[in-house]
Amino acid sequence: MKPTIAVIAPGAMGSGVARRLTESGAVVTTLLDGRSAATVARARAAGMQAADEAAVAAADIILSIVPPGEAMALAERLAPALRAAPRKPVYVDCNAVNVETVQAIAALVAPTGAGFADGGIIGGPPAPGGAGGAGPVLYLAGPEAARLGVLGDLGLRIRVLDGPVGAASALKMSYAGINKGLTGLAAAMILAADRAGAGPALHAELADSQPQLLARFERSVPDMYAKAYRWVAEMREIADFLGPDDPARPIFEGMAGLYERLAADMAGEKRDIAALDAFLAIGKADAAA
Repeated sequence: MKPTIAVIAPGAMGSGVARRLTESGAVVTTLLDGRSAATVARARAAGMQAADEAAVAAADIILSIVPPGEAMALAERLAPALRAAPRKPVYVDCNAVNVETVQAIAALVAPTGAGFADGGIIGGPPAPGGAGGAGPVLYLAGPEAARLGVLGDLGLRIRVLDGPVGAASALKMSYAGINKGLTGLAAAMILAADRAGAGPALHAELADSQPQLLARFERSVPDMYAKAYRWVAEMREIADFLGPDDPARPIFEGMAGLYERLAADMAGEKRDIAALDAFLAIGKADAAA
C-alpha cells in the first residue's frame, strides 16, 4: 500500500520534496484553500493532491515546511483534526525555527495523540527526477524519528540524530547562522565599500587573497536576492536561539534588518541589488577581457 505523506505547504522546498515523494510512489496531499493560482499550479505540477484538514490528519506522516513565522499557526490549525483522527500520523516540523519554538510546537501536538519529530532541512529543494544531485538532507530528532525511515525509502535523504526534540532545529539554526550569516556579512561589507568608493579595491584584494571566498560570494549573493524576504524571520529565530545574553545575538538581529532592507530593495528600485551585481561582475569582466 502506498504511504500517504502530507506536505504543507507547496512552496519551492515543499513542492520539491513532494515531487520527489510522488516520483517514488507516495501519495502526497496538501492544503490549497486560499492559495494563489501560481501556488496551486506548482502543487499540481509536483503531483500534490488538494485536501482538507481531516484528510491531512489521515496521512501517515505530515511534513510542515512553511516560513518560520507560520510554523506554530499551522500546528494550531491542524491540532483539532489531529485530535479527531482515529489513526495518528507523525507530525514533523521541518522549519527553520529555534529550539524553544519547536519544543512549543511539540507541546501543542502532544495532546492530540499524534507523534512528533523535530526536523531541519539543509540544502536546496530536490530537482525533478533527481537532476542536480540527491537534494537536501532532512535531519530528524526525537523519539519518533526512528519511525520515519520510509522517507528515505521514498527518495529523501534523511539523517536521524541521537538527540531529543530540538537537536535538529539547533543544527539548522547553527548551520544557517554560518551559511546565510556569511552571505549577509558579504552583502553588508560590499555595500559599505561601494558607498565609500572602495568597491574595486575590495574586489581586487578578495581576488588576490581570498579567491575561494570571492567565488562563493559570486554564487551565494545573487542567489540570495529572491530569498531575502524569507530569511528575515529565520535570522530572528537564530537570534532567539542564541538567547538574550549572548553577545552575538545583535549580529543576527542586524542580519534580519539587512535582509528586510534587501527584500524591499528587490521589490522596489533595486539600488542595493545593482551595486552588489556591479561589484560581483568585476571579476567576470576581468576574465572576459
